[in-house]
Amino acid sequence: MDLPLFLLIFGLASVAMLVPAVHGGTVRNIDTARMFFYSGILGLTLFSLIAIALAGRRPKHGALGTLLSLFSTFVFLPAFLAVPFFEGLGTTTYVNAYMEMVSAITTTGATLFVDPERLDTTLHLWRAQVGWMGGAVMWIAASAILAPLNLGGFEVTAQAEPGQREALSSLIGRADPRERLLRVSSALLPIYIGLTALLWVLLMISGDASLVALCHAMAVMATSGISPVGGIEFSGSGITGEALALLFMFFALSRLTFSSDTITATQGGLRTDPEFRLGLVFILGVPLILFARHWLGAFDVAAEDDLTQAGRALWGSIFTVMSFLTTTGFASDYWAQTQAWSGLETPGLILMGLALIGGGVATTAGGVKLLRVFALYLNGLREMERLVHPSSVSGAGTDARRLQRNGAFIAWIFFMLFALTLAALTILLALLDVSFENALVLSIAGLSTTGPLISLAADEPILLTELSTGAKAVFCAAMVLGRLETLAIIALLTPDLWRS
Repeated sequence: MDLPLFLLIFGLASVAMLVPAVHGGTVRNIDTARMFFYSGILGLTLFSLIAIALAGRRPKHGALGTLLSLFSTFVFLPAFLAVPFFEGLGTTTYVNAYMEMVSAITTTGATLFVDPERLDTTLHLWRAQVGWMGGAVMWIAASAILAPLNLGGFEVTAQAEPGQREALSSLIGRADPRERLLRVSSALLPIYIGLTALLWVLLMISGDASLVALCHAMAVMATSGISPVGGIEFSGSGITGEALALLFMFFALSRLTFSSDTITATQGGLRTDPEFRLGLVFILGVPLILFARHWLGAFDVAAEDDLTQAGRALWGSIFTVMSFLTTTGFASDYWAQTQAWSGLETPGLILMGLALIGGGVATTAGGVKLLRVFALYLNGLREMERLVHPSSVSGAGTDARRLQRNGAFIAWIFFMLFALTLAALTILLALLDVSFENALVLSIAGLSTTGPLISLAADEPILLTELSTGAKAVFCAAMVLGRLETLAIIALLTPDLWRS
């Protein structure tokens, strides 16, 4: 493990605990504020002692060491983050608190506390803040950790094998991992913080309470879907707030929306970016199909002339499709009206499919990623062309040049690993007394880091508190696997890469 990096993250998390401590003192949640203050001071003390002991030592494992630190951030750091949450709430088990923090820091957003009233405002702020910090970690790690190792979607465009460093890269080079992390952090953190603050202000202007606006702003930027009121549909900003949130969700469709610091950004701007264009196809195409289906269903209930209801149904589809494609998981206030208008239900399978596709490479979104889907799409077109013209030679257009020669093959390997992992997790959960349907939904929610699926995709909302300890452990593993991806875990388990 690159201990200095993990230690730095641990220290920053300790400092972050002072924010809910100050908030709790301000709103008079004194007991909760005290727990965060004590935990923050304890963390800073441990950080100082270990930093003094390790002063002058250099990490030995380079890029793979930083990848192990990233793994530790999602597995071991929540054990510390859960302490003030567990002590502040006082009516839950430590296992539940740990699971809640894993869900937050992986930006999954699945919660055991369905009733928002059970948590005070300080604990709601902490959940949203942990999710926001997890999103910031992924923004930075994509360029500073995953890109040098050709993981996280970069393997589709890079010229080296997944898990190995690329020999030639003017963007990445062979800089010291710590220097690269510092450079990337100084470039991206101001953008991340500035966009969050801007959305926070806009949501407050639209009618949201300050805390609700802040939590929703952090949830949108991190694609965590964490809400202190049970969802954006219960906020006070209405359709204006949803429109603002949708606008900022575009940052999860492509890295080019906020940065050009990775190898995926070398072939032009947004106008020619295949991820962004493919995302737009889903955002516009799926709602239109849903709208047409419900429009036909409205004839049976003589509601086809209600244009106001039809417009709300269309907006509800657009927003919800965008939200689940970016793995945020917010449902529009008009999503229910989409079904009420025609009397037809919208299958949860559509939401699960969108979440599995996911957003862009090197963003906070989870899922398979749009670039991999695009690589498979191009390969499918080429194979159909060869059926007609077996001896044809493909011309590398501007889109194809973005991918390496074996990009589709590597994308297919990842897709099969993803499918096998999904099957294994579903079987494990089923063996732990979870019904097959719920096991499938839980597995997809974890691997795609789209926690709100457990409330919307199944026939009945899945209550995480009713799961056994073993099932909770499997779901935590699914969330970590979904955040880091299977190829990264394989890279960590390969001895040859550590010796290289």
